[in-house]
Amino acid sequence: ALLALSHHFRPSNATQARTMSDLPGLPPAELLKPGGYKPFFDDLLTQEDALHTIKVMFEDELKKNVNLQRVSAPMFLTKNSGFNDNLNGVERPATFAPRDFQDIKLEVPFSLAKWKRWALHYYKCPAGKGLVTDMRGLRCDDDVDFTHSLYVDQWDWEKAIGPDDRNMEYLQTTVKGIYKAVYDTEQEVAKKFGITPLLPEEIKFFSSDEMLKEYPDLTPKERENVLCEKHGAVFLMGIGGFKEDGVTLRHDGRAPDYDDWTTERPDGGFGLNGDLLVWNPILKCSFELSSMGIRVSPEVL
Repeated sequence: ALLALSHHFRPSNATQARTMSDLPGLPPAELLKPGGYKPFFDDLLTQEDALHTIKVMFEDELKKNVNLQRVSAPMFLTKNSGFNDNLNGVERPATFAPRDFQDIKLEVPFSLAKWKRWALHYYKCPAGKGLVTDMRGLRCDDDVDFTHSLYVDQWDWEKAIGPDDRNMEYLQTTVKGIYKAVYDTEQEVAKKFGITPLLPEEIKFFSSDEMLKEYPDLTPKERENVLCEKHGAVFLMGIGGFKEDGVTLRHDGRAPDYDDWTTERPDGGFGLNGDLLVWNPILKCSFELSSMGIRVSPEVL
């Protein structure tokens, strides 16, 4: 499972030089006008204190709720190791060769989706125990907008489970533990810094299959917006794979060797994975906090 919390993106000079019409994922027009958006914190040091509170408390709550142990993350991986994430299979990794070892190609990770599986073996994690790390990476080909950056700062975590745990109930129980960490962290930060909390106490579960049937004329992003605006926080199951035409993505792309998006669930949908989404009242759209799921088994792969 991959847990990613997006950080605030500060545009570089190169991005600022582009016209606003060139940028995808624009927030509402009124926010782009002078004075249209006012940060909550006037003092940047207080803002950093709030960010630090989030980083520390969320990780502690996540470790407690999902039974994880923190470990250190690699800053680069050898190309030959095969440990770098494939993402959608077309993105270019940031690559370099050490001065004294020019025949060795190193890659800055996109994520630790593959490395974590090896780490479970390295640390000899039994079923029911997992690892979490605060990883940093680069994504040279990412769509840079108001929710995506070339720089990645995210929690990557992985947990060993038994064959009997590969089911929808286990997935949803894990999601509830993750969301509780998110909710409790927001409550604490709101109390400490005088911020009005926004998240609902409970998260709702939906599937991309049922949303596709209910809103066939909407785009995947528009379907997410409908759900998140109504419920505040949702877990959308079944990310990856195609519609019945075999050409159009059912909802969004997913690496074929990552999590399981083909196994049939008791609700009639397919996939033991999903995205944890919340409503962003400033951008007025859904906001992805986590992309995760139960891993592919050898049979599913």
